[in-house]
Amino acid sequence: MGNSNDGSAATALAGKLIRNFRQAELQHRVREPLYDSHSVRLARGTAAQGLGLSVVTVAPGKRASPYHLHHAEEEMFIIVSGSGTLRVAGEMLPLVEGDVVFIPPGPEYPHQIINTSDQPLAYLAISNRCKVEVCEYPDSDKFQADVSTDAGTSFEATRRRGDELDYWDGEP
Repeated sequence: MGNSNDGSAATALAGKLIRNFRQAELQHRVREPLYDSHSVRLARGTAAQGLGLSVVTVAPGKRASPYHLHHAEEEMFIIVSGSGTLRVAGEMLPLVEGDVVFIPPGPEYPHQIINTSDQPLAYLAISNRCKVEVCEYPDSDKFQADVSTDAGTSFEATRRRGDELDYWDGEP
């Protein structure tokens, strides 16, 4: 194993392999009246090829994302602090610190984490990052199709159901 005298190789390697979630710059997402969260996606820009990790903190009484389901991605949520409710498959299940939630892909498990407490709710969101994904939003009857590359998203479309076209529409 080689050693760099100036440490630049070790610094570059650390940059590809290590992220500190306490030092990461959080993105604040607000959409009143229901959504208010701080989050960061940590795997972007690393050597990770199939795993994604976000750290999410949800304000009291709020949620981070709409009720949705994935057709390709599998997710796992680890409740780090606080408590709340997992809305899943038409049920409301309590969540407390230390709970680990497993959500497989497919239409059986639409899900959403809601902070139903008066304290912040923090969790880790882990997923297998799929290059091609379709996500459905049952409450708003819409879907989103995504194709991602290592350089970023190359295609993204969000549509409401009922906007379907014939396969041959617009073709000569």
